[in-house]
Amino acid sequence: MENKLKDNNIDFLFSSILKLETLEECYKFFGDICTVPEIRTFAQRVVVAHMLNDGWVYSDIVARTGASTATISRVRRSLLDGRGGYDVVFERMSDEERSLLPTKTEDKE
Repeated sequence: MENKLKDNNIDFLFSSILKLETLEECYKFFGDICTVPEIRTFAQRVVVAHMLNDGWVYSDIVARTGASTATISRVRRSLLDGRGGYDVVFERMSDEERSLLPTKTEDKE
């Protein structure tokens, strides 16, 4: 898929994203180029990936995020057989950034 995805327009898009430096800049940029549902879909997938990495089961992920089991399965396939993009992002996140996400501990409360 990488060869199907790669072209100058997408390189320009990704280069544009790499210019963003703050959350506020991200809100402005993505608010301009995406619809609210598109942004929420991207966000949901990242949260689902984090929850899967953290050992959550599908039923708890569905209950917590509203993601369909099809979406969870797709994200799981990306985690297992993808290009490692989720791993790169998760490894670079600070504890403060990770604290924005649900934890298995708080689910049991």
